Amino acid sequence: MGDNDLGEFLRARREAVTPGEVGLADGGRRRTPGLRRSEVATLADVSVEYVTRLEQGRDRHPSGQVLGALADALRLSAAERLHLHRLAKEGGGAQCAGQRPSAPSVRPTVRALLDRFDPDPALLVDRVGDVLATTRGFDRVARPLGLLDGDQPNLVRYVFTDPRAADAFPEWERVADELVADLRLATMPADPHVAHVAEELSVTGGAAFARRWSSPTSLPVRAGVRRIAHPEAGELRLSYETLDLNDTDVLRLIAYLPADEAASAALSRLTGRRPGALRAVSG
Repeated sequence: MGDNDLGEFLRARREAVTPGEVGLADGGRRRTPGLRRSEVATLADVSVEYVTRLEQGRDRHPSGQVLGALADALRLSAAERLHLHRLAKEGGGAQCAGQRPSAPSVRPTVRALLDRFDPDPALLVDRVGDVLATTRGFDRVARPLGLLDGDQPNLVRYVFTDPRAADAFPEWERVADELVADLRLATMPADPHVAHVAEELSVTGGAAFARRWSSPTSLPVRAGVRRIAHPEAGELRLSYETLDLNDTDVLRLIAYLPADEAASAALSRLTGRRPGALRAVSG
C-alpha cells in the first residue's frame, strides 16, 4: 500500500468522469480531464478544501458518510465503492471501528425450530442482517434473486448494494426503511460491530443508506406483507412474522406464509409445499 492510495484513487476517478455523466455543462476548455474539484465538492456537498486535502493525503480519516457522498458524486460502481471502503480502512479511516466477529453459533433447538417451517420460506439472521441459516424453501425463493450470493449473505448489504434488489422488491423504499430500523434498534448504538457495518454501508450504499442511518429512529416492523418480483414465479405476496430470539447474540427468525392464493400456488411450484398445507394469510 502506498502513502496516499486513497487520495490517488479519488483523483483518478474524478479525472475519469466527464461533466455530462453527472449532468453538468462542459463549461469550456479544461486544463485537466474529468471533473474539477469544485464540481465534485458541490455534488458531494463538501468543501473544495476538503476534497483537496483528501486527494493530497493531508486528511486520511474521512467518515463513511463523506466517502459515500463522494462515491455517489463520482458514480462509482459497487466494486469501486468496496475498494474505496477498503482503502479508507487501510489508511486509518473511521471504518476501522470494530472488526467483524465470527458468526454466532445457532443452537440446535433454534435450528430444529427453523427446520419445522420447511418447505415454507424462513431464515435466521443476526443483529446486522447476516443470514445464518435458512429453510430449503427460503433458498428456493431467494437464491434466484441473488440474495444468497457470496460467502456471508447479508440482507441489508443486498438491499443497498446489489442492483438486483430494486427489481426484486417493488416496494424497495419501504424495505430499505425497515432494514435500517432493524439495524439501528437490534442492539445498543455503541456496538462496534454495528458501527463497522454502518460505516461500510455508508460508503457502499451511499446516500440511500446514510440518509436513513442519520434520520430519527423509527420502530422496527415485525410483521406485514412483502412483495417480491420473482424471476421464476412472478410477483409473490408473502406475509411475514419476526420472532426475536434474545440471548448472547440478538437473533431474529423471520417466517413467511403466502398472503393470497396466487402466492400459495407459486410457492407450491417453487418449494414443493403442499397446496393448502397452511391457509393463505392476508396482510
